Amino acid sequence: MDNNNNQPLLRLEHIGKEYYGNRVLSDISFEINPGEIIGLVGENGAGKSTLLNILFGNSVIHSTGGYDGNIYLDEKLVHFTTPHQALAAGIGMVHQEFSLIPGFSATENILLNREVLNGSLMSYVFSERVSTLDRSEMHKRALTAINTLGVNISPDMLVNEMPVGYKQFIEIAREIDRKNTRILFLDEPTAVLTESEAEILLSALKKLARSGIAIIFISHRLSEIKELCSRILVLRDGKLITDQKSEDLTLRQIASLMVGRESLRKEEKLIEDIPEQPVEIGDINETLDLGQKPKKKKKKKPALKVEHLWVDMPGETVRDVSFEVMRGEIFGIGGLAGHGKLGIPNGIMGLYPAGGKVRLFGKRLTLNRPRVALNRKMAFVSEDRRGVGLLLDEPLDWNITFTAMQNQGRFLLGIPYIFQVRNEFAMAKEAQKFIDALGIKCTGTSQKAGELSGGNQQKVCLAKAFVLQPDILLICEPTRGIDIGAKTLVLDTLKEYNKEHGTTIIITSSELEELRSVCNRVAIVDEGRIAGVLPASSSAEDFGMLMMGQNSNFVGGEEVNTNEKEGENIA
Repeated sequence: MDNNNNQPLLRLEHIGKEYYGNRVLSDISFEINPGEIIGLVGENGAGKSTLLNILFGNSVIHSTGGYDGNIYLDEKLVHFTTPHQALAAGIGMVHQEFSLIPGFSATENILLNREVLNGSLMSYVFSERVSTLDRSEMHKRALTAINTLGVNISPDMLVNEMPVGYKQFIEIAREIDRKNTRILFLDEPTAVLTESEAEILLSALKKLARSGIAIIFISHRLSEIKELCSRILVLRDGKLITDQKSEDLTLRQIASLMVGRESLRKEEKLIEDIPEQPVEIGDINETLDLGQKPKKKKKKKPALKVEHLWVDMPGETVRDVSFEVMRGEIFGIGGLAGHGKLGIPNGIMGLYPAGGKVRLFGKRLTLNRPRVALNRKMAFVSEDRRGVGLLLDEPLDWNITFTAMQNQGRFLLGIPYIFQVRNEFAMAKEAQKFIDALGIKCTGTSQKAGELSGGNQQKVCLAKAFVLQPDILLICEPTRGIDIGAKTLVLDTLKEYNKEHGTTIIITSSELEELRSVCNRVAIVDEGRIAGVLPASSSAEDFGMLMMGQNSNFVGGEEVNTNEKEGENIA
């Protein structure tokens, strides 16, 4: 779009917002021009998503008292009370959480409520409700939007069969297809993408900006912000701390503005302090008597032994996986999206059909029965915090203690199997302990989980798992959508919990450096199989080779044939 009058496309003046007596935004003012990409950064709870919800007319804003200040589009005062009004004005938004229909295809989701209809005499006489869909034209439009993003996704693929990265691209393609889109809000669009997928998306966004579309981009990946955006806005505690050109800020300065120097130093230590692989897990504190002949150490037994596991998880199929995790170890599982890394913990916990053998401390674990896994003192944090991990309409104390109450009989008063009621005091006390420990930003234990920011919701999921006091903890994407300071806190908490309780922890993550910073060993999954297991101190290049399907014979320092077909079980 031409901007002959040098007027901003969108301008905000003194925007503020209060939720439930808690001030989350104060005096926010800035503007954006056509074709400009600005980065919006800040810690979880800083107010980023709330600001976008105001701009997009989200109903939660107006059901909680509206907002302060004024918004101008083309220098005309606007006040959107519904997303439909914002869409009609040319504003599109991709939320942090998906809003796709699982049973629909990519095409049907991209063109939802904008379907192309076949004209006919019947539709002319009786209305469009008797028209049929022009699926050929819809297919073409969906393919055009997908190709704009530079990804290879079939327009006919069902959403429930897609890996999580594909779903993110479909969300963005839906907004691109809108012919009147002039401004695009993206809330953590790369959080679920691998590095290669993120690079594809950034290239596509630059192309959109060159066509005149203005973009507000939220991300906790500061290197992406620097690469993509011409200006960077930093929010902290609901206030605009700075609005500067990207070239005038270093990554260190951005992080310091976001979280303060103390949190930044912790993050730097986290990245630098990659653990060396111990000679043998569990033997670190053992000593030998001087002057005596060293005793031959017994090989530690594994806490978890997986043999020829297959899992039928749509988009994350596991074909034939075998590995061992030692007692007290922090074990990582990484790999590209869609290759099966998420299928492994989901299959072990019984959330998707699975087969093969899994032994827990030497005893066979019955698969496909989640309650059995929980009863065997296993805990699970899903990558889908809203769909699986949380009860969004329930208070935090209920969310944090519910699983322990249901499976372990805790936080209950009365006589078991006869009459029991919830111990509300104990529930609130336990919840408050983890709210303080994890730095969950909320108004109290009675606040609903659905009212928290995405990063704080993730912390609630971790708290729920810790309450179970598990022997083995499986965590998927523990820091997805979490800012630098919160990431440090979460990963430090996992390391501390492992150290204090000896809990065996298995972390599945798309962030390789995250795994290398906390794990003893890391397994890389490629096409549904383990490509290799390396010490966390191995080079990034070695891990990269495994992800690309190379050097797959090197597993944990030993030569093995990981592509062996014998005994293969495929769902």
